[in-house]
Amino acid sequence: MANKYPKIYAFIDSQNLNLGTNKDLFNAKGKKIYSGWHLDFKKFRIYLKDKFRVKIAFLFIGKVKGNEKMYRQLKSFGYELIFKPTTKDRLGKPKGNIDAELVLHAAAIEFTKYDKAVVVSGDGDFRCLYEYLINKNKLLKIVIPNKLSASSLLKDFERFKIFIEKEKHKLEYKK
Repeated sequence: MANKYPKIYAFIDSQNLNLGTNKDLFNAKGKKIYSGWHLDFKKFRIYLKDKFRVKIAFLFIGKVKGNEKMYRQLKSFGYELIFKPTTKDRLGKPKGNIDAELVLHAAAIEFTKYDKAVVVSGDGDFRCLYEYLINKNKLLKIVIPNKLSASSLLKDFERFKIFIEKEKHKLEYKK
């Protein structure tokens, strides 16, 4: 007997998710227009499963020496980690742009294994992926950290967007 539910995979831009929830945002005059909060990644994995029936959640993340404990913890929460080697920016901070890996996995490597995709990012660089997935009837949702972090390039995808800032009360990390 075939499964009555579609197989749903999530493709998560960890940097966009982290910065889109964790970082305060300011307007041109220096006034705070968004207060960052700490996302609980364990609660977020449960949210993806409960809200969208996500079977596999791929978390695309830069690999940084010394973060092994965090990686083990993320795996224990149920994420499949896809690592990108990092470089350092001019300030010495690690930088790992995962966009190409996320697109490759969603559009090719995993494409035949899932029925619908949930992409977690407000990055406009994924516009071509969204167009492709819509064309193939595979895009379920675009999960964006907050309205201010959503690229203007995503304005054509309103019916797919969901903002997790509305779920802060469920998803915020509390000690």
